[in-house]
Amino acid sequence: MNRIGFFVTSILVVLALLSSTLFVVDQRQFGVVYALGQIKEVITEPGLNFKLPPPLQNVRYIDKRLLTLDSTDTEPMLTAEKQRVVIDWYVRWRISEPSEYIRNVGLDESAGAMQLNRVVRNAFQEEINRRTVRELLSSKRETLMADVKREVLETVRGSKPWGVDIVDVRITRVDYAETITESVYRRMEAERKRVANELRSTGAAEGEKIRAEADRQRDITIANAYRDAQKIKGEGDAEAARVYAESFGKDPQFAQFYRSLDAYKESFSKKSDVLVLDPSQSDFFKAYRSGGSAGK
Repeated sequence: MNRIGFFVTSILVVLALLSSTLFVVDQRQFGVVYALGQIKEVITEPGLNFKLPPPLQNVRYIDKRLLTLDSTDTEPMLTAEKQRVVIDWYVRWRISEPSEYIRNVGLDESAGAMQLNRVVRNAFQEEINRRTVRELLSSKRETLMADVKREVLETVRGSKPWGVDIVDVRITRVDYAETITESVYRRMEAERKRVANELRSTGAAEGEKIRAEADRQRDITIANAYRDAQKIKGEGDAEAARVYAESFGKDPQFAQFYRSLDAYKESFSKKSDVLVLDPSQSDFFKAYRSGGSAGK
């Protein structure tokens, strides 16, 4: 009976030792085998692996997936014109060299995230100190993010490389610190009103210019039309005079009689017209006295 118990116990001990020497590495992880604080092996491929039982060797798992670090510090930063702004940002990063990461950063992702947060914030502070608020809100923001990424890469690839890749650095929000937001909004509102007034003034001046040009063109058109009308009228009068002269030249006696009739018509065109003349002495009624034979 004692022999059976010993056998069972031995089997259990062997199984325990075997289970402590086997470990599985997931495809989303690195497996790092270390002993007495020294890295012995880095497993990069998924599958079943062997190691010595503890405490001779231990295994540590490190995430190899793409990680996201979001900003948590809301401390304002100063711009080139000494304006206090608050920015939100995030960094996409991954552990690429687990040996370097464990040696120079730590044994888990949280240690790297903590140090990376400090490095990224310092890089943002340095770059924002060189830029104005207008640049932060314009398309130049892309240049800012590229410069921050470059500075972060220089740090993590320095004399003690972190064994990480910085995939992307992005700004999600830029805002003024609460203490100056109201004054900035008032200044922005005043600036917008100034621009609107300038546009209205420019529009009014342009409208006056257009109206003046239209009036000038109207006056020119009227003057040209009057000139053409007078020219046509003059030509018509000349032609009428020529026709009259040609017609009356054939019968001067009739022409004189006809002109006398026109004169009578003009003289008595109104009922109030009164002429006091001596018909026997005035040539005006000569046509009447001659019975139509005036000019003979």
